[in-house]
Amino acid sequence: MEFDDRQLVRRCQQGDREAFRLLVERYQRKVYRLAFGMVQNPDDAMDIVQEAFIKVHRYIDNFQGNSSFQTWLYRIASNICIDHLRRGGRRAAVEYDDELRHESDDDPSDGAIQTRTESPERTLGRKELNGKILEAIEGLSKKHRQVILLREIEGLSYEEISEALQINKGTVMSRLHHARLQLKKKLQSYLSN
Repeated sequence: MEFDDRQLVRRCQQGDREAFRLLVERYQRKVYRLAFGMVQNPDDAMDIVQEAFIKVHRYIDNFQGNSSFQTWLYRIASNICIDHLRRGGRRAAVEYDDELRHESDDDPSDGAIQTRTESPERTLGRKELNGKILEAIEGLSKKHRQVILLREIEGLSYEEISEALQINKGTVMSRLHHARLQLKKKLQSYLSN
């Protein structure tokens, strides 16, 4: 039987460990993608995921349900990332592990349409484009990278991003606009070829 987040949260609040395990299983990869996108280090991202779920476990009784569980979890993870960056955490640039990103995710595609009959040239071109896009995203400021990841990678609405980052909706829209302009500028030369 598949439980929705509200049911799992209620069960967690009643002390059900299995419900908590299911929430971790459902969201750990998504939180990892968010954390990695912000801190750019796989070890730090894993530490942040662990810390986020420890906080969720510790404070699950305080969750009122005014926002979705996902929004609440992303707010916790985003705040941990921000604290980590303020402390000057490890910031070594690394290769983005696309396999890890998609392994047993809800949507195993990498965001690009791929068919079984795709030519090797097309596959290579798609992978190259994805690499350029990730490189461009990594070059954004923290605040712009954060909103792009939440909107374009995680698919959150403006309202959910606003709640998760504790900023108003207008700020979300403005940051997204500026982030998209920067991405367009960074990718212009590549896309014109």
